[in-house]
Amino acid sequence: MSSLYRASKTLKSHRVPFNLFSGNYKPSRLDSAPYLNSILGWTQCALYGSHFREDPSIDLSQFPSDKIRNFSIIAHVDHGKSTLADRLLELTGTIRKGHGQPQYLDKLQVERERGITVKAQTATMFHRHNFFGSDTNFLLNLVDTPGHVDFSYEVSRSLAACQGVLLVVDAAQGVQAQTVANFYLAFEANLTIVPVINKIDQPTADPDRVKEQLKSIFDLDPNEALLTSAKTGQGLEQVLPAVIERIPPPPGQSTSPLRMLLLDSYYDEYKGVICHVAVVDGALRKGEKISSAATGQSYEVLDVGIMHPELTQTGVLLTGQVGYVVSGMRSTKEARVGDTLYHTRSTVEPLPGFKPVKHMVFSGLYPADGSDFEALSHAIERLTCNDASVSVTKESSTALGLGFRCGFLGLLHMDVFHQRLEQEHGTHVISTVPTVPYIFEFSDGSKIHIQNPAMLPSNPKQRVTACWEPTVIATIIIPSEYVGSIITLCSERRGEQLEYSFIDSQRALMKYRLPLREIVVDFYNELKSITSGYASFDYEEADYQASDLVKLDILLNGQPVDAMAAIVHRLKAQRVGRELVEN
Repeated sequence: MSSLYRASKTLKSHRVPFNLFSGNYKPSRLDSAPYLNSILGWTQCALYGSHFREDPSIDLSQFPSDKIRNFSIIAHVDHGKSTLADRLLELTGTIRKGHGQPQYLDKLQVERERGITVKAQTATMFHRHNFFGSDTNFLLNLVDTPGHVDFSYEVSRSLAACQGVLLVVDAAQGVQAQTVANFYLAFEANLTIVPVINKIDQPTADPDRVKEQLKSIFDLDPNEALLTSAKTGQGLEQVLPAVIERIPPPPGQSTSPLRMLLLDSYYDEYKGVICHVAVVDGALRKGEKISSAATGQSYEVLDVGIMHPELTQTGVLLTGQVGYVVSGMRSTKEARVGDTLYHTRSTVEPLPGFKPVKHMVFSGLYPADGSDFEALSHAIERLTCNDASVSVTKESSTALGLGFRCGFLGLLHMDVFHQRLEQEHGTHVISTVPTVPYIFEFSDGSKIHIQNPAMLPSNPKQRVTACWEPTVIATIIIPSEYVGSIITLCSERRGEQLEYSFIDSQRALMKYRLPLREIVVDFYNELKSITSGYASFDYEEADYQASDLVKLDILLNGQPVDAMAAIVHRLKAQRVGRELVEN
């Protein structure tokens, strides 16, 4: 019993979320080894931090770039990406059937509860295939991507490491708004697109109608579409052969100096920052010195390997391969996504990076109890270790005390961040109404960017001469009987119609330019309720446009409450003010 007791003390001191005596295991992002479920495994994990395993049977030198395929799975949210990824991992023997959790690559608790993917995940698989008459072993790198509009930066990040994609479409629901957006991300990146029509086992499935949509919207050959059901396993045997035969190998040069693209990073309590990388040219070995093109800092490679599907040490990564690197970085801020890593003392041309993250929605976060500010600060710091796409600045409010102003990619991203704060760190927060960034110009020619409405002076010394607000191009796909209601909704939200066409006899595609302010609060909910849940909606950022904006103050006992200040269009100020006061 004494050894068990020592083991449990060790586990507690290392903050492993596991109660040895009750057996309650709660997986978290920092602790990605759910298969270590024996007491011995957990003790070893606590003592050595060893959820890194070594597999001497893996020899990466057997896989030159012509035997490698890097591909991603893209789709609208809930079209079956993660289930398809599970089946491919099982088919190749990477995970055992019936072992581990369903949606294996969705590691976060919030992903499992909501049934969505938030973080892109990578897994390496080995598959034997008869290629041009000879039995050949192939190394396949699969990247499972998010489907929701807010996380499209994760999709573009994943696609940079790929040469092709599986475009998954639900056989019953057909092409939806995010299918369109993700198709164009892959098309612009010049990737090979393999259409997969999934969920053909459903009673309402209509694969022929979906094939027609793929032809009319994307000009894809309907005969090339694979018909599958990830749930029952039907048609899956044709997916991996299609990946190997249709998607080209990575184009890198093995004899050139090392160039790696940094795809993602997260913080591990034992190893520090773990970087996910794609080797574009050259090779990387343990013990070598590498430098960052973005920061200029140098590091020693302490560990290198592949995700199979857990971190598996190989000691080397060769041209075209995707894996992880541990280099002693202290913070994910040093690991800039889209950065080029290369051998120290060599000169290389940096790879084109990703689009920088643009924050679309801002909100104030305050502790529910003023004395919990330090705990909230610590929780946000820990969480931003693994989500560098959130911007955080301190601010104070006379009504709510000290807090933070956070920038998010969208409303779901904000919601997920709040949920992770509560679930993973046990903090209770008050969040202010989400706002968007505005630009105001004054009569003396000065301009200010406003992310917090309270920062705009109510009686400025200079007169406001012009103001601009951000807009988005929204794509809405709806059953044709709801067209009239949606046109009314969009015109009420100050929208400007750009496109209106029919996908087939039953569904219409509409494009609108809308002010971002009009969609951040309840536009999506209203859209879903008008169309009985049948609408799909996606947006991309557009330019700022001039608008007639005013600051709306709510007075309590004659004093303005800064947390309730808002910036609204002049025509809507009366209505919004009355609704706020009534509430």
